[in-house]
Amino acid sequence: QVQLVESGGGLVQAGGSLRLSCAASERTFSSYGMGWFRQAPGKEREFVATINWSGASTYYADSVKGRFTISRDNAKNTVYLQMNSLKPEDTAVYYCAARTGRSASGARVDYNYWGQGTQVTVSS
Repeated sequence: QVQLVESGGGLVQAGGSLRLSCAASERTFSSYGMGWFRQAPGKEREFVATINWSGASTYYADSVKGRFTISRDNAKNTVYLQMNSLKPEDTAVYYCAARTGRSASGARVDYNYWGQGTQVTVSS
């Protein structure tokens, strides 16, 4: 059972930056593909970014491409989401997720484990 704990959310003005972190309990963290998803009030949970086990492959939702960067540090069992040029429409609860396959994936159904989420609020 992998436990995921997100941190780094908060309130920021439009145009600002935040870095989210997700710490995993699993010591074989490098065996997992990782992803970030988000859910705004009244909306479905949507894909944001994903990274494969080594960090060599990353993919992004079109809405965040060029503004967000996903990365991982396998020595620290941690995945990050650097968010720049934030917009009010980025406001959501952000979830970290892990999948037992080593590859990256943008599909919610591919993920086995989820964190509790961290709130990101972007004011205009």
